[in-house]
Amino acid sequence: MARKGPDGSGDGERSSIADRTPIKEAAALGAATQEQIRKTMLALFGRALRHRNFRLFTAGQTLSLIGTWMQQVAVGWLVYRLTNSAFLLGLVAFVSQAPNFVLAPIAGVLADRHDKRRMVLVTQSIMMVQAIALAVLVLTGHVTVGWTIALMAVQGVATGFDIPARQAFLVEMVGNRQDLPNAIALNSSMFNGARLVGPAIAGLVIAAAGEGICILINAVSYVAVLAALLAMRLPERVPHGTIGPMLAGLREGFRYAYGFRPMRSILVTVAFVSLVGVPFSVLLPVFATEVLGGGAETLGFLLAATGLGALAGALYLASRSTVRGLSKLIAMSAMLFGASLVGFALSRQLWLSLVCLVIAGFGMMAQMASSNTVLQTIVDDDKRGRIMSLYSMAFTGVSPIGSLLVGGAAGVVGAPVAILLSGVACLAASAVFVRQLPRLRASIRPVYMRLGIVPEVARGVQAATHNVTPPGNGD
Repeated sequence: MARKGPDGSGDGERSSIADRTPIKEAAALGAATQEQIRKTMLALFGRALRHRNFRLFTAGQTLSLIGTWMQQVAVGWLVYRLTNSAFLLGLVAFVSQAPNFVLAPIAGVLADRHDKRRMVLVTQSIMMVQAIALAVLVLTGHVTVGWTIALMAVQGVATGFDIPARQAFLVEMVGNRQDLPNAIALNSSMFNGARLVGPAIAGLVIAAAGEGICILINAVSYVAVLAALLAMRLPERVPHGTIGPMLAGLREGFRYAYGFRPMRSILVTVAFVSLVGVPFSVLLPVFATEVLGGGAETLGFLLAATGLGALAGALYLASRSTVRGLSKLIAMSAMLFGASLVGFALSRQLWLSLVCLVIAGFGMMAQMASSNTVLQTIVDDDKRGRIMSLYSMAFTGVSPIGSLLVGGAAGVVGAPVAILLSGVACLAASAVFVRQLPRLRASIRPVYMRLGIVPEVARGVQAATHNVTPPGNGD
């Protein structure tokens, strides 16, 4: 028989009460909270990694992107060492990126009609051969500015076909379209993480072994992504065939974007900031040496600071619980980007320059990704690809023209003044966009009401951290 205590309760009841002491209840609550946090983190960051093909892609592409950023730093340092010319720095950036402006729409159509993995295999192989050729020229002492420009132009053409095909291939890698936003968020974080790590490694490698070894490391890194692509197991895909006259479809997309005020305003703002602000990075070798009195290590730190800010911007957008207020964020981010460029242009201290570049990277990423999100939510499904190609042209296609202009301006008025003017121009663009906000919101609201869009945690914002993404969600 159970003994009763003074309060009449039995031993079993006292044991049950003891199990519910505040300490044990707190411990149980803590364990439940940790489990919920773990599940939330997996839902946010790990859902797409359930797919074997995407895991392969992530592993291979991470290594390849680190190598790509290392080569970019090495080429900039090489050209500046050979020529001491800010204009030629801009020219090299121009030839390596400008083909995307012309080729992106064509490549998008080809990706719809042909095997996307095969396209990516071809383009990645071409870029590996280009890196090998450039590395051999540098290591043997036969490199010239002419050869560098020619080989970077080859890379630019390959990249122009690679980006649309790789972005379109993402949906086939994850299989389940519900996991696509998560995959895009991981892809963006991977890109900006490599942007943070690659330049820092490049600065140390250049200082220790020279530019040629940096470029050779990039060539070897392509083996990882090629092996990942070949190891993927994909279902048989039937080519779509002809989807109508290409020029007619492109004209329809242009008319659609121009005729809707929010799309027109966002695309113009993205293009303008990409033209005058984003190309600031091509002048970082000048700032590292002439303004801050450093060397290759300093250049690596400057580029890594920009990457750190961009990564922080991507993670911030992915962590948002709603996409409400993104139109205002577009304006505020452009303003932040412009102000940080002004501060960077005026700075003569390394620590202050690094702080300004972290802020610049954050503002640039936040503005571009927010713009992408809003476009994704308001575009009609049958025109999504064409609008995203216009966004890609405005973001990545216009910036090489800006690289040429900023490099030329730096040759005339000096790099600090050129970046100062770029920052002021970005501030002016943000002010113009702020004035348009009331009318833009009024035009967008009926679209959201008609589509019945309901905000969902992080999904729409995660989709914006890459140039081509599925529909976003939110207001």
